[in-house]
Amino acid sequence: MIIESLSLNGLKLIRPKLFQDERGYFFENFHYEKFLEAGIDLKIMQQNRSKSKKGIIRGLHYQVVNPQGKLVTVLSGEIYDVAVDLRRSSPTFLKWQGVILNDENKYSLWIPPGFAHGFYVRSNWAEVEYSTSDVYNPAGERTILWNDPQLNIIWGIEDGTEPVLSDKDQKGLILEDAEFYE
Repeated sequence: MIIESLSLNGLKLIRPKLFQDERGYFFENFHYEKFLEAGIDLKIMQQNRSKSKKGIIRGLHYQVVNPQGKLVTVLSGEIYDVAVDLRRSSPTFLKWQGVILNDENKYSLWIPPGFAHGFYVRSNWAEVEYSTSDVYNPAGERTILWNDPQLNIIWGIEDGTEPVLSDKDQKGLILEDAEFYE
């Protein structure tokens, strides 16, 4: 596998080496020692899956208690995955980056603790799995509004369509009212 550092401090794209023949394919999605060599000390504490239809945005979510690092992988379909650095001490504080993850490229995205995370579903359906470095803590969960004007995230939404949002995501805070990490 190739683990590539992206433009945000600590954000990594994992590109697996695919072994394919007439029977199908095989690849490593996670290898603790290889991750550790790349600066990712991930001990998986929880795994989650979501299935969402086209046009849905989930996020931007983060936890101020039990901050979670997330290893995000698409099992089927395609998403535009977005991470926002919320660590005041980071040189990329308040910057965002988006990556296309799908079942064809088989990439995964490592999002360290201290980031907000969200994704937009580009295919008819997408099933997403994410392994986290800490457990979910609903009391510590926070949401930043997906279309915050200061962040100005370019989601790639088709012209003339509105994304589908949960009630929680519709009520996300604007960036100036959000909590950050040190």
